[in-house]
Amino acid sequence: MPPAATAGTERSNQTERIFGMFKTMLLIRAFDEAAHQMLVEGLVHGSVHQSIGQEAIAVAVCGNMRRDDLIQSNHRGHAHAIAKGANPTAMMKELFGRVGGTNGGKGGSMHIADFSVGMLGANGILADGMSLAAGAAQAVTLKGEDKVVGVFVGDGSTNRGPFYESLNWAKVFHLPLLVVCEDNGYASTTATSSVTSGGGPAVRAASFDIPVVSVDGNDLRAVDAAAAELIERIRNGGGPQFLHAATYRLTGHVSKDQGMYRPAGEFEQRWDHEPVRRCEAWLAEQGVSPGDIEAAHSAAQAAIATSVAEAKLAPFPAPSLAYADVQDVGGPSCPK
Repeated sequence: MPPAATAGTERSNQTERIFGMFKTMLLIRAFDEAAHQMLVEGLVHGSVHQSIGQEAIAVAVCGNMRRDDLIQSNHRGHAHAIAKGANPTAMMKELFGRVGGTNGGKGGSMHIADFSVGMLGANGILADGMSLAAGAAQAVTLKGEDKVVGVFVGDGSTNRGPFYESLNWAKVFHLPLLVVCEDNGYASTTATSSVTSGGGPAVRAASFDIPVVSVDGNDLRAVDAAAAELIERIRNGGGPQFLHAATYRLTGHVSKDQGMYRPAGEFEQRWDHEPVRRCEAWLAEQGVSPGDIEAAHSAAQAAIATSVAEAKLAPFPAPSLAYADVQDVGGPSCPK
């Protein structure tokens, strides 16, 4: 570890890079906390799946991708969207079902997409994002582009068929696909280990002869280094790669889930190892002042407060738009 910076010295480029990622983690956490509160207040409908405790993975992976690279998300996708560059205010409007949302207020939390930043969309069907990402990677290959396609899956998804079909397809056709397994130990409300045979996600990916790197998903710098290596391999023609990141979500499966299925004291113990606190401690060691760190916290909270305020004021979509964007080829007849 490099020595801590002394007063008056400039922070290193690495410290500034990590500090920038830290700010994005704070923005993601503030968004997820606000989304839960708005659900409680009845302004957000449906379900909200938070990524609290898992922010480092999304931020580090997307931080090593270009804007024109592509990602496919899952039902727990707010972090992925923000990390890839989606506008939090447009996302909040989407959760509110309002005009100006990323999907016109018609998709909600689990269907956020923003093609302008390469965010192909969230997906509420476990492991189906793998199929969509493999298809996107196939398209990139056919078009002769040098883009990388990333897909985020949970450990529970590795027990579903699309996971295996997509790994096989990606390997057979040497696709530019990065599979990121956010292994938080739970498949919805069930401990994944209790319903999974064998050695887990990394072993399963390796069985397809796909290179695997395992990393502490709560260590932002470790994920950053691993993602940089794997994405460079893919961009240089190395074919599909697999990043297995061990983490822990500090909320229930959905935001109102109290997690009563977990062992007593597990939540409390895991707070000591979550990525924001760990990164904050490292930044302090590198000479980032308490004032700068507190300012980053305040800026994230203020930004999301503004997003919420704008979402509250935005109108609902006109009823005449109900059939718009549903199908663009052979579209259905729209009632007048």
